[in-house]
Amino acid sequence: MSESGTSSIPRLSLASWLQRIERLHPTSIDLGLERVAEVGRRMGLDDGSLAQHVITVAGTNGKGSTVAMLEALARAHGLSTATYTSPHLVRYNERVRLDGTEVDDASLVEAFERVELARIHPEPVSLTYFEFGTLSALCLIADTRPDLAVLEVGLGGRLDAVNIIDADVAVVTTVAHDHAAFLGNDLDVIGREKAGIIRQQRPVVLGSRHLPDSVNEVVDALQAEAYALGNAFDWTWEPSGGEWCWRGRHADGARLTLRGLPDPQLPLDNAATALQSLSLCHVMLDNECCRQAFSAVHLPGRMQWLGHWCLDVAHNPHAAGHVAARLSALACPGRRIALLGMVEDKDADGVIEVLSPVIDAWVSVSLEGERGRSAAALSARLEAAGCRVLYQAASPSEGADWLMSQVGPDDQVLVCGSFFTVAGVLSADIGKMATDDAVSRSDPPGRTG
Repeated sequence: MSESGTSSIPRLSLASWLQRIERLHPTSIDLGLERVAEVGRRMGLDDGSLAQHVITVAGTNGKGSTVAMLEALARAHGLSTATYTSPHLVRYNERVRLDGTEVDDASLVEAFERVELARIHPEPVSLTYFEFGTLSALCLIADTRPDLAVLEVGLGGRLDAVNIIDADVAVVTTVAHDHAAFLGNDLDVIGREKAGIIRQQRPVVLGSRHLPDSVNEVVDALQAEAYALGNAFDWTWEPSGGEWCWRGRHADGARLTLRGLPDPQLPLDNAATALQSLSLCHVMLDNECCRQAFSAVHLPGRMQWLGHWCLDVAHNPHAAGHVAARLSALACPGRRIALLGMVEDKDADGVIEVLSPVIDAWVSVSLEGERGRSAAALSARLEAAGCRVLYQAASPSEGADWLMSQVGPDDQVLVCGSFFTVAGVLSADIGKMATDDAVSRSDPPGRTG
């Protein structure tokens, strides 16, 4: 196919486009902004007109839940919204949501065509799958120019494709070990990469009580306005239990307090961070609107309950720690079994160590692809840690099928370790786990407090 002329733009389905853009670049991850920024400039995405307000969210864990709660809060306050997240679980369309609705195939195809046209003229520029998808998402968002656009960083921050956009508010949720092949194992180095989304003299919300010094060093160097959890804003449980209180600041510095907020069944550090971030976009937070948002927010694959099955994409020790803490607060009269599948470059030993106190037995599953880890290799790590392995499955769906024939009504199943693991189970016959969609929720069975 020629790399010049509008006739070179193929008419393809979404599935064919996704296959095509996977092959455009020699590597799947190639951190750097020069190529993606050049194509973005050709598309006019550098003119600052993406949305009325833009929030960019970076961090090792907590990005997806922070974005979901920001979207729910903004919509509850009557704002038009656009979100960009990655990766997806089942459908690529999940990555771009406009006013709370996933974009359709036709819109994505049109956006891919527009990116391709800009990519090949006047000179061809090679883009990775993520870079191509990011530009497509930005194109769709710019077309609607919503009141609020929330963009999730893919990997790192400083050199991530999302960082071609200058956000009005930057958010750093957490800094922990992950993606060591690209970011290394030094938390100060990782923190500096995440902090690369911060802009000169603009607000940044720091959503963790424990961040490496490098993050604050970047804040100071850029003279950014930092709003840190535990300092400028915080949350506490209400004395009655079950509800929580948020204290933070408006963009003009005024102190704000919200009471009687329901538990969204997502990390409250991230919920508090979302509130502070939205407030900095000059939204006057309303207590009842916030209550409605936290009652309604739902994020597939994050402490998602389907009957007595819990699905969570936790794939590093830090994220697994949140899952373990949530599960430890739940009554389980039977066994709690984990279906675990992890890619090769993730810290399986660390995840197993954190989860093992709340898990009685395990099913290991193989994941496909060049980064996939076999069920046998994962079982070896589990058995080395003293864990009981019930079964080794060739895939997440096979493991789910086997478990559905083995578990009783008092048992609970945790599906975790990777987006691929959760996606594989969601794509299986989950009708056997839950009799109807109403059973799918974040609120777990058997809460003890």
